[in-house]
Amino acid sequence: MRRVSSWGRLSAHLHDVVMLNDPARVAEQLATHRPGIAHGMGRSYGDVCLNPEGVLWNTTGFDHFIQFDEVTGKLVCEAGVLLRDIQRLLIPRGWMLPVTPGTQMVTVGGAIANDVHGKNHHAFGSFGDHVQRIRLVRTDGELIACGPQLQSDWFAATVGGLGLTGVIVEAEIQLRRVAGPWLDTETVPYANLNEFFQLADNSEATWEHTVSWIDCISGGGGRGIFMRGNPIDVGDRPRPQGRQLTMPVVPPVSLVNRLSLRPFNMAYFHLKKWQAGRAIAHYEPFFYPLDNLLEWNRMYGPKGFFQYQSVVPRALGQDAVQAMLGEIARAGDGSFLAVLKTFGNRQPVGLLSFPQPGVTLALDFPNKGAQTHQLFERLDAIVRAASGRIYPAKDARMPRDLFEAGYPRLNDFLKYRDPGISSALSRRLMGS
Repeated sequence: MRRVSSWGRLSAHLHDVVMLNDPARVAEQLATHRPGIAHGMGRSYGDVCLNPEGVLWNTTGFDHFIQFDEVTGKLVCEAGVLLRDIQRLLIPRGWMLPVTPGTQMVTVGGAIANDVHGKNHHAFGSFGDHVQRIRLVRTDGELIACGPQLQSDWFAATVGGLGLTGVIVEAEIQLRRVAGPWLDTETVPYANLNEFFQLADNSEATWEHTVSWIDCISGGGGRGIFMRGNPIDVGDRPRPQGRQLTMPVVPPVSLVNRLSLRPFNMAYFHLKKWQAGRAIAHYEPFFYPLDNLLEWNRMYGPKGFFQYQSVVPRALGQDAVQAMLGEIARAGDGSFLAVLKTFGNRQPVGLLSFPQPGVTLALDFPNKGAQTHQLFERLDAIVRAASGRIYPAKDARMPRDLFEAGYPRLNDFLKYRDPGISSALSRRLMGS
């Protein structure tokens, strides 16, 4: 038994951690140690990857590349392989993952189970759109191979299925051809949400990657920095040697507070405004800006932090985002890490996949107990009224009724649940 936290560091409960590293023994280990939940790098923010006082099946030992076709770009690998290792191995060979989230320190299994998305949803969808086959082991020993054209019902349940249909041990992924690791980027300041949506709409046709940082404490006005990028062939050039730093300790109080937020956001906005324009950027700092600050989650202090990420339909998106920013400003809370972007008009792959056509806002909040939960209740009301949903991979406190309303295919999904799998999230939102 050892204490395990997710990335939000909201708890550190004891878990019986069982290391999975031999695919031939997985069924035996699952049958012997259950109920449990698969756990990779623990980069989910809330409780989707936790099972307090219960079993965690650690999958990081499944870290082998099995097969790669240099002509077609099809990769077969074990579920514990990190997205970072795929990128660093195969981009020099001309192939890249079509979709990655905001950190590359994520396992393939975790990326599938949470159907992660990136900055290019309008162009390439979510991670599950590029998975061709999954090898799944159930706790009763059943082995299921599924894909878009192979037991597609099991595939739809497992992609975005929060690890609840079985343990993913292997996957086949279709990579996309790239000329190299470089992006042609542009940074554009905007003054309000009207300008953000104009930039987002005008960028989708000609820019693959679009995302923005938004100042969530400037009186709710919605100013921010819009960033967009396209892959580019610039030949061989030296990779920038950014210095990797580490947050060395957990401070006694959160460094994200009313004294620090306003000057930080003001300084960040004006620095990026001064740097506005075109530039050539390496993919790592563009896709994963926080990966160079190791253990950055420690900055929120001993109580940890929540991330609140919602998506609401595009027709109601501007009003809903404006209302959320207003509530945050009135509460006197805010976030360094406030991300606003749009999703394309694509239907989700999985029954419980988070991305849907609309606009998504993600914010980090230090845990202040009842005060933070009261703010979330007001944000929930806005999301509920707009027929939106909350991202389970980031969640640690969503009410069950909001989950059920936001995921109308939940009852279809429940037919595929493995009764030997349980997590803190599944018990909170599904009852078991």
